[in-house]
Amino acid sequence: MIYISSSGVRCDCIRESVQIMVNQGIRNIELSGGTNYYEGFEKDLLRLQDKHNINYLVHNYFPPPNEHFVLNLASLDDSIVQKSLDLCQKAINLSRLLGSKKYAVHAGFLIDISLRNIGSSIQEIPIFDRQAAIERFSLSWQRLQEMSGGTPELYIENNVLSSTNYVNFRQKNPLLFTNYEGYLELRERIEFKPLIDLAHLRVSSKTLGLDFLDELDKHFLLTNYFHASENDGCHDQNRPLYENGLITQTLKERKFDNTTVTLEIYGSISEIINSASLATHYVTHEYE
Repeated sequence: MIYISSSGVRCDCIRESVQIMVNQGIRNIELSGGTNYYEGFEKDLLRLQDKHNINYLVHNYFPPPNEHFVLNLASLDDSIVQKSLDLCQKAINLSRLLGSKKYAVHAGFLIDISLRNIGSSIQEIPIFDRQAAIERFSLSWQRLQEMSGGTPELYIENNVLSSTNYVNFRQKNPLLFTNYEGYLELRERIEFKPLIDLAHLRVSSKTLGLDFLDELDKHFLLTNYFHASENDGCHDQNRPLYENGLITQTLKERKFDNTTVTLEIYGSISEIINSASLATHYVTHEYE
């Protein structure tokens, strides 16, 4: 089943984002970052769901907190981890309320960054001790599993390592789980299913000198949940799908049957609709 990320429809409140999407006939919506908190957003989501028969998923940095911060379950700062766990608890509770069957959170960072650094160039700052960060992330993940109890099913999304940030950090990787080796590193400590963001994997593979399709093949049978968008291979750009794009061709050439594929497209609503129409040719079997 194909979902559309709400993060591509830029509004101050999630009610407005969802309304724009349903006005265009979109009924499978992944609720993600990009909006601000307001009282009563849960009632608005339920009202819209009941009126328009919406299938929701809740993803990573949603619902928005009262004060924005960078979610990092591997931080060595206790206050950041606690805020991250609190947000994830709210996401799990909201998933149950909305009938969402999956919830994915990003793998941790070995640095604490500011909001302005999200999706942009990060200047070199000290990197955490890797084993200490993995230990912190592992403990955080165990807490999330206790919170969920299997409902919703939990996933960890692969991070994206851009070529710019790899240079900025002098060929050191400040992120957990950017490739298959990173997946195995976490799997030594915790059991989890990955959410594979194809665009993230393409960029990280090129940055690290790896073959994207080989990396994808190693992950492919581990999961039933993917994110998709196009980019230039160097940076995560959330571009629309197009016929000859690498990610589009990947959807075409591999069997994404019985999977959930969310399109994270940052563009006009027409570009989002066109991307969904293109992806529908290749992701045809419903999973939910």
